[in-house]
Amino acid sequence: MAHIAIPIPPGNGKQEVEIEVTINGQKQELHYRVELFYWEDCEVPTVDRAECISHLLKDYDQEWSLYFIGSPTDEFVPITFVKRDDLKKQRALLQPV
Repeated sequence: MAHIAIPIPPGNGKQEVEIEVTINGQKQELHYRVELFYWEDCEVPTVDRAECISHLLKDYDQEWSLYFIGSPTDEFVPITFVKRDDLKKQRALLQPV
């Protein structure tokens, strides 16, 4: 699948992103959420950051699916989610006709 990078202004907390695209005449809406997860929010001391991320996401809203883990900083990691229904749409578009 081809990718298009769209810069999103930095912000604190959750950022809801709605994108409407037309590809080969077919219009679609896609819903993303970008959220910053802070290392200090890890309740249990962990050996590595992957374990911390797993702990932070274990009870995340089931309407959203993990889409992309961004480059971490010393303070946080940005994580992008996509609505589960939109993920199904994207996968269907990848199927050969």
